[in-house]
Amino acid sequence: MLSLKVIKNDPEEVIKRLAKKHFDAEAIIHEIVALDELRRTTQTSLDQLLSEINTHSRSIGQLMKEGRKEEAEKVRSNVGELKETSKTYEATLKDAEEKMHRLLVTIPNLPHESVPEGKGSEDNAIEKTGGTIPTLSAEALPHWELAKKYDIIDFELGVKISGAGFPVYKGKGARLQRSLINFFLDCARDEGFTEIQPPYVVNAASGFGTGQLPDKDSQMYHVDLDDLYLIPTAEVPVTNIYRDVILEEKDLPIKNTAYSACFRREAGSYGKDVRGLNRLHQFDKVEIVCIEKPENSYARLEDMVRYVQTLVEKLELPWRILRLCGGDLSFTSALTFDFEVFSAAQQRWLEVSSVSNFESYQANRLKCRYRDEHRKTQLCHTLNGSALALPRIMAALLENNQTPSGITIPEVLVPYTGFSVID
Repeated sequence: MLSLKVIKNDPEEVIKRLAKKHFDAEAIIHEIVALDELRRTTQTSLDQLLSEINTHSRSIGQLMKEGRKEEAEKVRSNVGELKETSKTYEATLKDAEEKMHRLLVTIPNLPHESVPEGKGSEDNAIEKTGGTIPTLSAEALPHWELAKKYDIIDFELGVKISGAGFPVYKGKGARLQRSLINFFLDCARDEGFTEIQPPYVVNAASGFGTGQLPDKDSQMYHVDLDDLYLIPTAEVPVTNIYRDVILEEKDLPIKNTAYSACFRREAGSYGKDVRGLNRLHQFDKVEIVCIEKPENSYARLEDMVRYVQTLVEKLELPWRILRLCGGDLSFTSALTFDFEVFSAAQQRWLEVSSVSNFESYQANRLKCRYRDEHRKTQLCHTLNGSALALPRIMAALLENNQTPSGITIPEVLVPYTGFSVID
């Protein structure tokens, strides 16, 4: 959530920057500024009135002591009228604050100055590429056909048990899945991240803290009876560890990693681009989350992008990094880099990671702060990234490594899988 200070400091600059996200903020920003002015003038009037009430109330006792009962009763009557007026001021103040809050949570984060102009994914800027795109034979199969051929992922069984988007991994497919999770966690620990095992359900306060609520309410699975939400990513519970927490400057940065299953409704998803593992309602992912000082957060973002690059390189996959344009940037992000790997049988790039800096946007919602060297509290910056999401990594590994005699496993994964080929 943008701070009121940022908005009031330069409303027109806020409106201009949000336009890069194709968000028309003019009416909302001006209404917030007007509500804040109403709130401040009402608070001033209320403070003056309460001071007057206190002065008159103290005089009543003195008048009674002096035997001036009639005057005391008049003052008491006047105090009663002033108290009724104060209730009106308090109601106006509360209403202005509630309206202002409702508007503030609808405003996206400001994009970083380096975010390119653009309306959608076709306008994202390619930052860097690596790896070699394999040349497959004419008989090469997409991963959903390979899954059936080698009996490693059963999509139809998943439909029977739960519905579309909930695959069942079997045999070497299940072992490869578990191997990827362990490999990613081990790499994260070697990079200095502390492993967290979080809950898979969160309350509404946690969803609000990281910005999924109210913006993406329709994309989350909600457990009505308990008013809990299935997590769309481990980012939500891990970042919320620091909700309403004041950290010490010496403890920053905080670097956490977590594996979790992730649940997303993905309403409206259909067509050839969502076949097989390309888009699921339940999938596995290893997440990295950092809490950092503002002046260090963009250097931290570079470190996280570099780290994710090492993962796709170790898996020997062709990859590219995209700097997301304003129109493709998420509601909460200030700057995001997407990683894509090339799926050779589908002949298309598949997103496998987003690495983002949210600056103080999430921290303001979370009230995640730290004490600086002057013992003043400051908002932290929060960052996170997929390191990595498994489904499309699995799809690319199966397709790119298929041979007439089976699917070869990248050398780095063999100690985890216990086998070097799926046949």
